[in-house]
Amino acid sequence: MMEETMSRIDLTEFSEKIRELKACIAEVIVGQDKTVDLILTTILANGHVLIEGVPGVAKTLLAKLIAKLIDADFSRIQFTPDLMPSDVLGTTVFNMQTNTFDFHRGPLFGDVILVDEINRSPAKTQSALFEVMEERQISIDGKTYPMGELYTILATQNPIEQEGTYKLPEAQLDRFLMKIILEYPSLEEEIAILERHHQHADFVKLHEVKPVLKKEELLLLRSLVGQVYVDATLIRYIALIVQETRTSKSVYLGASPRASVALLQAAKAFALLQGRDFVTPEDIKFVAVPVLQHRLLLTAEAEMEGYSPAKVTRRLIDKVEVPK
Repeated sequence: MMEETMSRIDLTEFSEKIRELKACIAEVIVGQDKTVDLILTTILANGHVLIEGVPGVAKTLLAKLIAKLIDADFSRIQFTPDLMPSDVLGTTVFNMQTNTFDFHRGPLFGDVILVDEINRSPAKTQSALFEVMEERQISIDGKTYPMGELYTILATQNPIEQEGTYKLPEAQLDRFLMKIILEYPSLEEEIAILERHHQHADFVKLHEVKPVLKKEELLLLRSLVGQVYVDATLIRYIALIVQETRTSKSVYLGASPRASVALLQAAKAFALLQGRDFVTPEDIKFVAVPVLQHRLLLTAEAEMEGYSPAKVTRRLIDKVEVPK
């Protein structure tokens, strides 16, 4: 039935590129297969990603590695408590030779932007990201500077409990398609990390990493996401999951319609990443927690009982009947 309602997408060449991309990542990063899938899904879905984890779990290394594997303009910003909006957006400087003001672009201009430790900076600087994340443009001194089609922000943060951090505003969190939490490696993975370092103390050489995906190829893949088939029952499934977040007694503030659209887009991109041109319920369940967990505010009672947004999201997903 599905073949009659849509033309199939040839994903042969694309699947080979993804395999090569993942193989390059595996040479540097041990494990984290799910995290890699989620980050690549976010980039394909034309979204931004927030990677959270304690210091030392390779958040920055993973983000830099993925950015290097894409042949695009890369920029990195280290957020600090004294960082000002003009430090990231750019500033206007008077040119004495021409008697005019010239705009000097900041590090937010580029294709793939790594914002390292985004929660180290106060609200004034974090707010500088609002417009560019949502509208892919920056407005300064009455002029608007559009970003390129590929524009993607990969942000990292340490958990809020860490000293010297600032809580991200809910409005900014909502602009991230996904929030991915990096866990500690398993025993076997940690042994593999130690063995690699023991044998090659300097095995991580990012400057030697060659791009696998060209900018044009990635934009072409993004255009294919819109052609991925989603059955009407799965669209209803997504809506029911989001509705559950608004009626749950554990949730003070549920997910918005933007979350529904994000869940749909992420599921389509993940299906494409798996080499399929149609979405399954498993695709939706795979991306649901990272898409929804940062958009929910739990009640005080739920927090006192030790529930996390991720745990509540999984419980709500389990309550919704999976389409047959």
